[in-house]
Amino acid sequence: MNSTREQSRDHPAGREVVVALTGCATEDARTVFDVLRRSFDSDRLESDAPQEGSGPRPTVWMATVDVSEAKAAAEPAQLSGPVTVDVQGGYWAVERLRSQLTGAFTVRVVGTAAGDQEEEVRLRLESH
Repeated sequence: MNSTREQSRDHPAGREVVVALTGCATEDARTVFDVLRRSFDSDRLESDAPQEGSGPRPTVWMATVDVSEAKAAAEPAQLSGPVTVDVQGGYWAVERLRSQLTGAFTVRVVGTAAGDQEEEVRLRLESH
């Protein structure tokens, strides 16, 4: 019998990870999304550059990434400072995304919230 974690890989929704960035420089958000776009299919086009929002509330940049097939290995990328990334999806998909990001950044898990079939993980990314 397959575990819930193994089954999620076979379900289309189990291959998608929602990625949210906030509290970082616009250029750093662009760098993270560029790495993800080169690695996997994403709903963010290359021309869809993060823009700073207006108003008193923090800006949140989001993307949905399909991790079922890696397009290329992630190459090291430079950030101006640490970036906090919240990712949500099936266990297998979140782990695959985290693993891919380790090629571009130093990745540290700083928090998790587990559900029955999904998890939310907060990652801290830094340049190698």
